[in-house]
Amino acid sequence: MHRELVDERRWISEGRFLHALNYCMVLPGPEAQQLATYIGWLMHRTWGGIVAGALFVLPSLAILVALSWLYMAYGHVAAVAGILHGVKPAVVALVLHAAWRIGSRTLKHPVLWVVTALAFAAIFGWAVPFPFIVIAAGVAGAIGGRVAPRGFKLGASRTVKQDAHAPAIIDDDTPTPPHAQWRMRRVVFVIAVFLAVWGACLGGLALAFGWTSVLAQMGWFFTKAALLTFGGAYAVLPYVYQGAVENYQWLTAPQMIDGLALGESTPGPLIMVVAFVGFVGGWGKAIFGPAWLPLAGTAAATVATLFTFLPSFLFILAGGPVIETTHGQPVFTAPLTAITAAVVGVIVNLAAFFAWHVFWPRGFDPAAPVSNIDAAAVVIFVLAALALFRTKLGVIPVIAACGAAGLLLSLF
Repeated sequence: MHRELVDERRWISEGRFLHALNYCMVLPGPEAQQLATYIGWLMHRTWGGIVAGALFVLPSLAILVALSWLYMAYGHVAAVAGILHGVKPAVVALVLHAAWRIGSRTLKHPVLWVVTALAFAAIFGWAVPFPFIVIAAGVAGAIGGRVAPRGFKLGASRTVKQDAHAPAIIDDDTPTPPHAQWRMRRVVFVIAVFLAVWGACLGGLALAFGWTSVLAQMGWFFTKAALLTFGGAYAVLPYVYQGAVENYQWLTAPQMIDGLALGESTPGPLIMVVAFVGFVGGWGKAIFGPAWLPLAGTAAATVATLFTFLPSFLFILAGGPVIETTHGQPVFTAPLTAITAAVVGVIVNLAAFFAWHVFWPRGFDPAAPVSNIDAAAVVIFVLAALALFRTKLGVIPVIAACGAAGLLLSLF
């Protein structure tokens, strides 16, 4: 997006782009889609934001629905199972690499390492729900930002380049467009429209299928998930796992790992793994009957995607004028820094959980820890980790190579 919009097309200047990016990071929700919505809104008013945000998601939804159907219909085939057997260890390495990437940008002070360790201990040792960890970290950051502001500076800050460029349509000195200026009446109107649309969608599902139905519960669950995705897709995965796998049992833990592998290896934001979760849940629960499994999966994937991304439009269309006027205020950045530090600990826990299921698929025996270990999975994990950490190889080549290794193992 930076290369296309800033360097090539000159739709927006470097400073305005980074300004929008920094505060999309502060908001809950998928920051890349929010950034697209923000730029579309800044350039072309409300409909520009809606078009940009929607078309950022729809191609990925179509791809994930197709791949999810192939997975559910043919995932038991030996060749497909072999590919997935090779990809799963790579997913463990990818999650660890994500924790390292986020941590290297964020953990710039010892107090943030303490936040990370406490978050890991809370979710790993005491199974504290993810929302409570986010809230506690945010409160700690708000307090720490006042008591020790140096320890809670935003680690991912970026500086504006001074290279000469042709003028941008939205340049550094371009006045804020009239539609992007703060007006209370407009904000109230946007909130009212959002609540009406959200309420109509969720209420319609509840009236058509019942509040306890899979589709209505998915709408409510993914709305909550959208409000807790501080720190990107990897941050919300533990919450999605806790709800979708443990509480609602829409899919199994191995299926969740497979879904993350599909999300990593397809274009679009990683948060689109929610479409896979929805598809598998709708198919597995046969919400329209056994004769309509693909339709059930498609409907559930659409519901999961809709309610995951819908709040983002509210945050941008109603909060965009605020974002334009709050750049650099520690009252916003300190809680974000603490939440991101906690997210690192949560992601490490996610990697540990995935490793548990991938390396010991038949269960872990404390008395004989190596008795049930999948040696091939461990070797593939080590090679994938070396490729990611040492050679800086991209995600797609790593996924492809590990999938090929799993296929060869299944054949020979």
